[in-house]
Formats: sequence, structure tokens, C-alpha cells
Amino acid sequence: MSVEKISQQTTNLTAAAFIEKLSTYQSNAELEKITRYFKTEEGDYGAGDRFIGVRMGQVFEVAKAFVTMPVQEIEKLLESPVHEHRAGAVSIMDFRARDKKTSEDVKKALFELYLDRHDQINNWDLVDRAACFVVGSYLFDKPRDILYQLAVSENMWQRRTAMVSTSYFIRKGDLTDTFGIAQILLNDREDLIHKAVGGWIRQAGTKNKAQLMAFLEKYAAAMPRTMLRYAIEHFDKSDREYYMNLKSID
Repeated sequence: MSVEKISQQTTNLTAAAFIEKLSTYQSNAELEKITRYFKTEEGDYGAGDRFIGVRMGQVFEVAKAFVTMPVQEIEKLLESPVHEHRAGAVSIMDFRARDKKTSEDVKKALFELYLDRHDQINNWDLVDRAACFVVGSYLFDKPRDILYQLAVSENMWQRRTAMVSTSYFIRKGDLTDTFGIAQILLNDREDLIHKAVGGWIRQAGTKNKAQLMAFLEKYAAAMPRTMLRYAIEHFDKSDREYYMNLKSID
């Protein structure tokens, strides 16, 4: 069903109405795939998370139809133990934060909701779906101390938010915080943080390769291998070998 048709049928912008609409897309085949993809076995990062089996593309379509859902209802959706419901909540937040017609007061409310309910934004896809615009865009013209507080949090997803939020700054050519937070997270114990740091400094390098190379000259030897590989993924072979050799020398 198209977003337009869903929107035409949507008059009740509540969390309950969203959940009811989303349930119509449930698929057992998708449930089997999605639980493997998000690593829900005991000891994995997604252990204990619940899924109903809805493709993320369909989650996004329904979220677009509910984009003007009141913030209080978005929080109710975030409180759900079902992953796709929370993915819908952060998608609504993202679409709303991107909209130039959204007021500053609403953007502030979305930013505060994201931080206040980070306990429910507890997987990499939920962070990556909303951090750029809900957090990064809101902070662009404001003090960014909160990102450095998140970067030293015991909570892995808060640390990932610190890194991913700088995506918006990178878009604007402001790379200082990307590399600053990357430095804080160099010795992080989690593979998903290694991937985030490597991926985001690689992204920063598309704006200023010299700045990325200067960072690597200083820190490549100390970086976890996954982080380093992600960071140099788009370099030519000789440059990749050079930086990997720095790591080997360590």
C-alpha cells in the first residue's frame, strides 16, 4: 500500500493506531530473516529484543503516514518491547526533524525525547535511523557538550549516538567533533562502536582526506583492526597497506 493511501486512511495519530496498522504487514518469513539479521541469540547484542516480522521499508512507509503524531504518542511507541514499533517511533522522529516546516520547539521536544528515552533506543539501527537529524541537526548551532558526555557513557548505544550524530556536522563540512569523539572511542571494547567510528571518520574523509590521513598517522597503530579497516576502505591499495602496516608495527 502506498504512503498516500495509508495517509488517507490515517486519522487517529496514536501509538495504538500505528501498531494496529503495522500489524497488517506482519510476515512469518520476514520474522525468521529479521531475527537472524539482528543477532538475537543469547549473548548477542540483540538478545532479548522482540520482533514481529515487518520489513523496515514498510515500517518507514507507515511512519511517513504518522509523521505528525504527537510527541507524547511517539514516546508511547518507543516504550514498546517490539523492535519494529520502536523503529517506527525513531522513523517518525527522523522524518519530523528533517522537515523544514517543523518548529524549533518540536525539534527540541524530539531531541529531548531521544535522550530521555535512550533506554529504548537500544540497537544500532535505531540509533542510525534518527541520531543524524534528531540529535545532530538540533545541536548544529548549539553547544555540543552532551555528545562528549554520551561518548564516555557505559551504555554502548549512547556512545554510538555520540558518533553517529556527527553525520549532520559532516554534511556541513564541520569535522572537528567527528574526529574528537573518534579519539575518545579509540579504545572502546565493542565491535559496533569500532565500525561506527571507522565508518564515520571515513565519511569525514570524503570532505577532507588530509584531515583523515593526519588522524590516521597519529592513531592508526592504536585503532582496533575493524575500525581501521572501515576508515581506510575507500583508499587505494597502497595506502591501505601502509596504514595496516602501521597497525602491524604496534
